[in-house]
Amino acid sequence: MKRLLCAALLIAIATVCACHSRTQSQIVISSKLFTEQVILAELLAQHIEARTHIPVIRKSNLGGTLLVHKALLSGEVDLYVEYTGTALTGVLGESPQGNSSAVYQRVKQEYARRFSLEVTEPLGFANSFAMVVRGQDARKEQLANMSDIAPLAPKWRAGVGYEFLERPDGYRGWTERYGLNFGKQPSVLDLGLVYRALAEKKVDIVAGNSTDGLIDALGLVALKDDRHYFPPYDAVPVVRRATLERFPQLRGALADLSGKISEAEMRRLNREVDADQRDVANVVREFRAGKEL
Repeated sequence: MKRLLCAALLIAIATVCACHSRTQSQIVISSKLFTEQVILAELLAQHIEARTHIPVIRKSNLGGTLLVHKALLSGEVDLYVEYTGTALTGVLGESPQGNSSAVYQRVKQEYARRFSLEVTEPLGFANSFAMVVRGQDARKEQLANMSDIAPLAPKWRAGVGYEFLERPDGYRGWTERYGLNFGKQPSVLDLGLVYRALAEKKVDIVAGNSTDGLIDALGLVALKDDRHYFPPYDAVPVVRRATLERFPQLRGALADLSGKISEAEMRRLNREVDADQRDVANVVREFRAGKEL
């Protein structure tokens, strides 16, 4: 019996050690629940694997901002791409204000101080919230700016994701800034369905993202934020400081991606996946080859 217990104990110790060793020799990259995030997570994963040979576990579509952030703090995730305006308002709980550089520096400083997280160099594009209408409505009603819809709002139906409905830089502040009085409460929709709902006339305006490929593919129009409600949303990788200490070569790999993606390029990548139904890994592989990464 003693020999059996000793053997079982040795097996348990070996298993724990193996798991610990395996965990320490790899990194976990995650994303939120929409196409662009999945593409960016795959871009980080492919580039890090090629540049450093660090094994990468992909945990895409993990959840919303706060869920992914908590996973990062707990050590379940090592790295993901965030947007500076979202970090400022949704995570730090601060007012949506400041230019691109000021918001980036504030987020970088506070993430380091509060969370021991490093906000690395921006990827080169911003993905702002976009209030989107059907092309035929924009032409018929001569809509170009968000302020143009105020007379139409009482008869219109809005469609938004749950996160936009709840966040401080979201629905409530937007309607107040523009004096919008919609006749009904907004429909809460899955982010993957908002544009289809708009195209099928189930709603009349939706909260999307400026880099979404389906805006052009479905003939939709993003209205200009003429009252400057939304803060900058520059895409930035966020990584655990402990992970950088464990893998010093990771810093150089992330620096390689600084400024490498324009807004037009991100929109094209999103369109290839969403509208053309192409495989994410192949789309990213081709993009990396074109950038000689």
